Amino acid sequence: MQSRKLALLAGLSLLAALPAFTWAQSKSAHPGTPEEEIRYKGAPVPIKPEEAKETLSPKAPPLSPDEFARAKQIYFERCAGCHGVLRKGATGKPLTTDITLKAGTEYLKVFINYGTPGGMPNWGTSGELTEKDVDIMARFLQHEPPTPPEFGLKEMKASWKVHVPADKRPTRKMNKLDLENLFSVTLRDAGEIALIDGASKKIVSIIKTGYAVHISRMSASGRYLFVIGRDAKIDMIDLWMEKPAVVAEIKVGLEARSVETSKYKGYEDKYAVAGTYWPPQFVIMKGDSLEPLKIVATRGMTVDTQEYHPEPRVAAIVANHHKPEFVVNVKETGKVLMANYSDLNNLKVTEIATARFLHDGGWESSQRYVMMAANQSDKVVVIDTKEGKLESIVSVGKIPHPGRGANFKHPKFGPVWATSHLGDETISLIGTDPKGHKKNAWKVVQTLKGQGGGSLFIKTHPKSKNLWVDTTLNPETAVSQSIAVYDINNLDKGFQVLPIGEWAGVGEGAKRVVQPEYNKAGDEVWFSVWSAKNHQSAIVVVDDKTRKLKAVIKDPKLITPTGKFNVYNTQKDVY
Repeated sequence: MQSRKLALLAGLSLLAALPAFTWAQSKSAHPGTPEEEIRYKGAPVPIKPEEAKETLSPKAPPLSPDEFARAKQIYFERCAGCHGVLRKGATGKPLTTDITLKAGTEYLKVFINYGTPGGMPNWGTSGELTEKDVDIMARFLQHEPPTPPEFGLKEMKASWKVHVPADKRPTRKMNKLDLENLFSVTLRDAGEIALIDGASKKIVSIIKTGYAVHISRMSASGRYLFVIGRDAKIDMIDLWMEKPAVVAEIKVGLEARSVETSKYKGYEDKYAVAGTYWPPQFVIMKGDSLEPLKIVATRGMTVDTQEYHPEPRVAAIVANHHKPEFVVNVKETGKVLMANYSDLNNLKVTEIATARFLHDGGWESSQRYVMMAANQSDKVVVIDTKEGKLESIVSVGKIPHPGRGANFKHPKFGPVWATSHLGDETISLIGTDPKGHKKNAWKVVQTLKGQGGGSLFIKTHPKSKNLWVDTTLNPETAVSQSIAVYDINNLDKGFQVLPIGEWAGVGEGAKRVVQPEYNKAGDEVWFSVWSAKNHQSAIVVVDDKTRKLKAVIKDPKLITPTGKFNVYNTQKDVY
């Protein structure tokens, strides 16, 4: 008993020695770290806990089967997003048994209860976990982590279905839809997407997909729509059919975020590629059927410490316009992989060392250089896809999250690419013209002040004079339910706030505004007003020139709308 008291006191003493934070004064579940940041990092992992193999450690405190099952559920729901499925560390610290066994149960309970200023939530004192849960988790962390099953070619082929073979599909477009101004809208919690006509603002189809579609991507031809859910299920939708429908599907792992198709001349629509969080790998598939052809593991050494990491998750993937390559972000190791698909039997993968925690990104205006956010490193990585090499690493604000970013011509600094941030209120403008504006290239030429942290997407259009910035994950209701818009030709003027959530007129609910997306013409901006599954959501359409409300799309079928992807803009990488 005495030793336990000493351990507890030691833990409390350590907390006291950390940078100043008044625990009692905080009502937040996330001491020392902005709530918007934790909301982003701590998303549940869609891996079924019961599928993970258990390994009991004889040196660790005992756990009953029921306690172990409860601990697995808590870990996958609340912890794995930050610390990694295997507890090797991701955006959070590692929690391997060599660390946790030395710390001991009472010591670990202190951290789980009170959190740390470095970002660990105070799960106990916030009421998120009971005293019993905290005790179970402290003991659980001293056992070897449960390991989810691998997912290889056998498992992929078992899940693979071709509903309509390529030779049975239409040879021409069989509907009257204006495909180039069609929007694919994620209905997150319904496990569906909505196809919405850009002119009429009407839902033309609701299509069942995997859980929580993360992105929609278009084939080079503009015919096939590919969507991937967080559960790693891909659905391939033929937009030429009389009624667009899924023609092929496959599950490529247990958790995923990215899908893309080949766009290099001569390889249009030939291949598709998807990257997974678990297992850490990417797979190249046939572009007309999703048949899996080549799986590439991403486990390996980190770029900085050169230490082995068993769980480097695959984040954004883009298709190179200059070579038959996919540009693949490997999150935890900090590597950009250039996978040349011209010969899959002799696959060539160029490894470019950049910065850790690569996540999202997109092209600058010339579509030669791809801009990738290394979010927890507070960097933007610039890759020259024509030469196949690292061009620059640019320091930006805290936790950049650009989506695909925003390109425009700055009145003073020339072409720039912009990112907003999860961790602070800034917007960084990076010069992107090494020929015409050499002194400004690959530097932050201007920093704008926005509404606050918690931004997920920033957007403009080649025909627009506006720059739109959401703050979806900001804890302040007024901020998360509105949008900031800047005049590109007068950025020093600051931003105008538009009450998008209020304009939606949907009554109660979170009404978080997320992801501005333009129509093909560039004269409308669409916003998702995202409430919970049991509340009404909507899509608000704003006139880009006047910044006035143009339309509100409401429908009982619009359940938790989040991402929206205009077919033409997605096909042509317009942003």
